[in-house]
Amino acid sequence: MRLKNVPGSREAVAASDFVVTEAERYKGCWKRDIFANDNPIYTEIGMGKGKFITTLAAQNPDINYIGIEKYSSVLIRAIEKVQADPLPNLKFIRMDAEDIEDIFGKGEIGRIYLNFSDPWPKDRHAKRRLPSRRFLGRFANILADGGTIEFKTDNRDMFDFALEEIEPAGWKLLASTFDLHNDPKMNEGNIMTEYEEKFSAAGNPICKYIIAPDKE
Repeated sequence: MRLKNVPGSREAVAASDFVVTEAERYKGCWKRDIFANDNPIYTEIGMGKGKFITTLAAQNPDINYIGIEKYSSVLIRAIEKVQADPLPNLKFIRMDAEDIEDIFGKGEIGRIYLNFSDPWPKDRHAKRRLPSRRFLGRFANILADGGTIEFKTDNRDMFDFALEEIEPAGWKLLASTFDLHNDPKMNEGNIMTEYEEKFSAAGNPICKYIIAPDKE
């Protein structure tokens, strides 16, 4: 998908008080140095315009949230959302998920959300998909004991691929559905992203899983 360039977005993101720059400096110390509390940290990787994570942060003041987005032209929209109503438990980072282990220490993150991640449809790009075993290995290193990943997509091929990666990556499936909005149990408390609203309105079923590292 082609992203619309927003002139000045990179500079605005870098100057924002809501964005943590030089994030690698805080590896292992996010609770103390950034949030000044001992609450758990949840992160959304590929947060887009921020509707999902800002809603979560507003609903759960006792959890710290970090939204990660690669593109300044998208992240700037999330910043605009929180400027009118700042949330002390929410910060953003502009970065590539490839560098996740440089930013967070072992066991530092309690939950990871992957919402409508880029499907990278060509087989040769499979290792770039966030639910791939390559990325799951990285995520396992930063998750706290009992930590989970929640993944949502409307792309059935992507979801089938993600399911196949779970066991080889050393994870276990806790719950899954191929039609989230018609699954009362898994849809309870669901917060829709901008993409989710768009795809659902078009009649696309939403797939979701919850997984955890298999410690057995």
